[in-house]
Amino acid sequence: MYISNMKNSKFIIDKFAKLIEQGLISSKDLTTELLNILKSKRDEFAFKMKLTSKDEFEILLKRVENLENKIVKLKKRKKIRSVKKS
Repeated sequence: MYISNMKNSKFIIDKFAKLIEQGLISSKDLTTELLNILKSKRDEFAFKMKLTSKDEFEILLKRVENLENKIVKLKKRKKIRSVKKS
């Protein structure tokens, strides 16, 4: 775990050094670049963890709801048919 943190720290420090070398010293540019780096790291982490976005999660919830409704309907149909047989 410690090695992973060192890699991430080195990555961020390298990015800052590159920014300074390129002359992007204004605070607005640094802030924007820092946010871009952090967003990139967040997205990379989410991808590795196989997390879904909120939109994907909502779609999956709807699909599960539809499947549950179909199962309930099929169970009701099965009960009606079994009653008719007796």
